[in-house]
Amino acid sequence: MYKVNEVFQTIQGEGSYTGTPAIFVRLQGCPVGCSWCDTKHTWQIDPELQVSLPEVMAKRADSDYWSDVTPAALLQVFAERGFQAKHVVITGGEPCMYDLVPLCEALHQQGYTSQIETSGTFAVSVPASSWVTVSPKINMPGGYQVLSAAMQRANEIKHPVAMQKHVDELLQLLEQTGTTDKLIYLQPISQQKRATELAIATCIEHNWRLSVQVHKYLGIE
Repeated sequence: MYKVNEVFQTIQGEGSYTGTPAIFVRLQGCPVGCSWCDTKHTWQIDPELQVSLPEVMAKRADSDYWSDVTPAALLQVFAERGFQAKHVVITGGEPCMYDLVPLCEALHQQGYTSQIETSGTFAVSVPASSWVTVSPKINMPGGYQVLSAAMQRANEIKHPVAMQKHVDELLQLLEQTGTTDKLIYLQPISQQKRATELAIATCIEHNWRLSVQVHKYLGIE
C-alpha cells in the first residue's frame, strides 16, 4: 500500500524528461523540511486525514488528505481517467520513504516507464530500469543527511539554487560522494532573477544543465 496524496496527468517540467507527457503520483510523508518546499501539505501523515481513493482523485486544490492505494488500484485509475502518458513520475513528499519496487514493477509490466524524484536522504529502493532524479537536500531543518548510495544511484542530479552557498554545498557533496561525473541540473528556486542568473553562469562554468521548471512558466500543474 502507498499513501497517495494526488494523481494527475501533465507535462514533466524539470530535468531530462522536460516536455514529456507524464502521470504524477504524489506520495504523502516527508520529514526533510525544506523551507522553500511548494508541497508542504504532503509532509505529515495524519491518520485522521485518510480518505478513499475517489476522494483523492476528486480534489481540486492542494490538501493533506491521502489514501492508501495498491499498485493495481493505481493502474485502474489510469485506465478510468483515460490517461495517455506512459511515463510515471513518483514524487512527494519523499517517495523513498517507501519500498517502490512493487509499484515500479507493476508499472513496467503494463508498459509504463518510471521516474523517482527524491531528496537523496532515504535509501532508493527501485528496479534497475527506473530513472532516479536526486535533488539533494543539504543541511535541511529535518537533519537528514544526503546518502552517498542515493547519489551513486542517481541518473540525474537536480539541485535547487538561490545563492552561491547552494552551489558550494553541491560541489562539496559531489566531491565527497564521488559523483562529479553525473548528469547535473541546476534549478533556480522560485524563478528568482538572481537565482536564475547564478544558475546560468554556474552551468556554463561547469558544463552542467539548466532546469527552469517549465510547468510553472506555462502555468500548468
